[in-house]
Amino acid sequence: MIKVSPKKTTIGWIGTGVMGGPMCLHLMNKGYKAVVYNRTKRKAKHLIDEGAEWAKSPKAVAERADVIFTIVGFPKDVREVYFGDNGVFKGLKKGSLIVDMTTTEPALSEEIYEQAKSMGSSSVDAPVSGGDIGAQAGTLSIMVGGGKNAVQAVMPLLKLMGKNIVHQGGPGKGQHTKMCNQIMACALMIGMCETLLYGYKAGLNLNTMLSSVSKGAAACWMLDNLAPKVVKRDFKPGFYVEHFIKDMGIALGEAKRMDLTLPGLSLVHQLYIATKAQGHGRKGTQALLLALEQLSDVK
Repeated sequence: MIKVSPKKTTIGWIGTGVMGGPMCLHLMNKGYKAVVYNRTKRKAKHLIDEGAEWAKSPKAVAERADVIFTIVGFPKDVREVYFGDNGVFKGLKKGSLIVDMTTTEPALSEEIYEQAKSMGSSSVDAPVSGGDIGAQAGTLSIMVGGGKNAVQAVMPLLKLMGKNIVHQGGPGKGQHTKMCNQIMACALMIGMCETLLYGYKAGLNLNTMLSSVSKGAAACWMLDNLAPKVVKRDFKPGFYVEHFIKDMGIALGEAKRMDLTLPGLSLVHQLYIATKAQGHGRKGTQALLLALEQLSDVK
């Protein structure tokens, strides 16, 4: 199993957007040589300016890197990045380590694991929580699935990106844990937005109200990090509405497979679909407030 070291290990990074860019930069700042790819090259410019090498495809990244990280958008993107004609598996070297940090389908993580194993390499699924704030600060919560040896090998790198890193079990278990996270997050998000909407209609000073409720039983990450943005009418993405819809859809699919009924998740999923339909798909998840405002005709 590979032993990572800034002097010997080359990092490959595929997906350099809102989350992936700062996560990769943390590794580079600790001396790791990086080879990067993104569908839109300009989104990788800041990493190239810091010394990263550009690769023309995921295949080219895999050919040049020892540990390959991916964090892209949707399951179809993950599949293309790994199994496509110019995908990671077309260039993967024996003994390499794959780390998919995208939130995707558990079954797809298991499929990637089996393919990597058949090629003499290892795979870990490691989705994250904490949004752009956590990515920039290096304080992400990272939920890890995969074999013990592979997880131990990549742990020094994960510790440069996150503060709460837990091995949840075998392949796909990191993704299942992320589904638990997203189920909870959707409940907190609608609670936060409805709290702000109620406070506004009741004529409260929203900042004063938040200073009280955010320190009691309602305390949560959403109130601390996203509520102040909503008060300022800042709906820029730390995590896109359309990606949250994707995550909830995966969770609902897994719930159906396990014969689970999750009515709260179903309701919030529908409200987010309405948010996207109103044109807010590329805004941050706090844009749920905009859909709720429209439902109540709040000006």
